[in-house]
Amino acid sequence: MKEENLNHLKEIKEIMDRSTRFVSLSGYSGISVGISALIGSFLADKYVFSELGVLDYFPIDLSQQVLHNLLVIATGTLLLAVVSWVFFNKCEAKKHQENLLNTQSKRLILSLFIPLMAGGLVCLFLLTKGFLILMIPLTLVFHGLALINASKYSVTELRNLGYLVVLLGLLALPFSEYGLMLWALGFGFLHILYGIIIQRKKG
Repeated sequence: MKEENLNHLKEIKEIMDRSTRFVSLSGYSGISVGISALIGSFLADKYVFSELGVLDYFPIDLSQQVLHNLLVIATGTLLLAVVSWVFFNKCEAKKHQENLLNTQSKRLILSLFIPLMAGGLVCLFLLTKGFLILMIPLTLVFHGLALINASKYSVTELRNLGYLVVLLGLLALPFSEYGLMLWALGFGFLHILYGIIIQRKKG
């Protein structure tokens, strides 16, 4: 009887979670975002940062070629991450007979979008002024804050991921020489680890 009551309570909790949170996140979406970031960081290192040498906290003049390479790599990485995220989460939602764009997922996306858009505009402004070195820590910090903000509409692991990404962004400020490595760790390996944890949790 006691076990039956516990099962009922568990079912009620799951129903309540589904009514307020988007829990049909696919672990593969996190893994795909991480892989996209690792590809982007590799290309950025080869075609952007290797051309610039050691950076310091002062504005630099970016050549048209370096600026073009940076924008192409950033745009391509973002598109690959978004498309793969949508694809895998759509598959996961379909498996649970849910709509990817339900009320909960819309709240999740909006919670992510606002900090990410603000961070993107700040970084673009700094890029026009030549402060390329600040883009690495700031993209990490704003992305981490976006994950923390969105976690109230999704799984707890998303908030923990956000904390770690913010921490890496703060570390990238004083240790700028390891900035790209920390960026790859935050956007790449941590997202892959998060995806593996989510997928294992789903069984």
